[in-house]
Order: sequence, then structure tokens, then C-alpha cells
Amino acid sequence: MTDRLHKLRLAAVNIDGVLLGDTFSPLIHRFVTRRGGIYSADVERSVFSQRQADAGRAMAAAVPQTLTGEEALAAYFEERAAYLADHPVEVTEGAGALLRRLRAAGLDVVCYGGLAKSHFDEHLGAYAGLFTPPHYICTNDVRPGLREITAHFGLEDGQVLFIDDVARVAEAARALGAPFIGRPSRFEHSHQAELMRQAGARHLVDGLDEIDDALLRTVDEEATAGTLWPTRAAEPVPTAG
Repeated sequence: MTDRLHKLRLAAVNIDGVLLGDTFSPLIHRFVTRRGGIYSADVERSVFSQRQADAGRAMAAAVPQTLTGEEALAAYFEERAAYLADHPVEVTEGAGALLRRLRAAGLDVVCYGGLAKSHFDEHLGAYAGLFTPPHYICTNDVRPGLREITAHFGLEDGQVLFIDDVARVAEAARALGAPFIGRPSRFEHSHQAELMRQAGARHLVDGLDEIDDALLRTVDEEATAGTLWPTRAAEPVPTAG
């Protein structure tokens, strides 16, 4: 990119579902349906991008069994370990190229997510040189964490581009007037794309290669002009199913 961006200074990129493959949607769907629950947009809203303790309580509430939040969370992570033994975490196609494009555009880049930094080190350590220190920010205690990430770098709302796979982050970005690009899950039962559209997100991509120089310029222009979000975006409405 030859023309420097005017407003954007940092790209904050979510780890699971963006830079790494989505292992959460299939597992939570299986957790709920195998226990007789109904997987819905409301379930996704109550579980995704929540603190682990809150997500555990939501998963327990989503099934017709007597489970505490702690029990549901423990069962989920046990099932996750077994699932990952057969379905290892993979770096998303185009992740490295995306990180290089973001840096070439003059942006600092940080990764964030709800798991510990060891998760980042294990799966994205080879790309650490493309991130700005501290490289990864765990947001489990401050979900969804947009304010905290922005403040950590001493920036203002509107200067940080968030790239995420969860609509709750889009809603938080809209509330702050922050730039957002959604990369919703391809999982067949996922409701995130529709929930992002309901939140007023303008920029949804299927692959990371779609986040190119032209899209970065468009988002930067919208951030500069203050037109990132529709002035009367429809409030998110839970989707049945």
C-alpha cells in the first residue's frame, strides 16, 4: 500500500475463528445438541466472546440437564481436548499474508482472544515477528475487551480496526464507533453472519484474502469520515433455530 492510512493505527485480530480455524462453534453445537438442547442464535449470543465462567453458566442453561456452570465448562474442555486430538488447530489459510498486508499498510498488529497466551505461542509463535508487543492480549476477564485493547495502546476509538468472527464484538464496536471487519464462521449451523448484519456491520468477508488494500482504505476512509456504522442500525434480534 503506497498511500498511508489517515485514521487507523492498529489492527486487533481475533485468534480463534480468524487467524486460527473455528473449533468453538462445532464443539459448542455438539455439547448442546448431544445433551438434548436446541442450538440457536440465543445460545451463540450467550456463549461466544463471554468470560469462561459466564459461558459455562450459559452452556449449562442451554441443556435440559442439571449442570452447574463449572461442571459444564469442565465437560466442555474435556470434550475439546478429545476433539482436538482428531481435529488439530490449524492456522487459517492466508493468515500470514494478512498480517503482512496489515503491517505494510503501516498498522501495528496485535492478536487477542479468551484463552491464555500459551495458546497464541503454540499456534502462532512462528508469526510473532509480525505482531506488535505484547503480541497477544488475553481478554477473558474483560470481554469483549475492545476498550481495554484500545487503551493499552494509548489510542482513541476509531483508530483500532477489530477483525473478529463474533457478532457480539461487532455490537461492541458499533457502540464505540470502532472499525470492524467480520469474518463469520463457515460452520453450517452458525448464526454469526446474520447477527453481524443485524448489528449493522458493513464489511463481512469469507476469506482473509478479501481483507486487501482496497478494503483497508475503505474502512480508513469511513473511520475518518465517521461513517463506519449506519446511523440507525437495526438492533440485533435473536434468530430462531
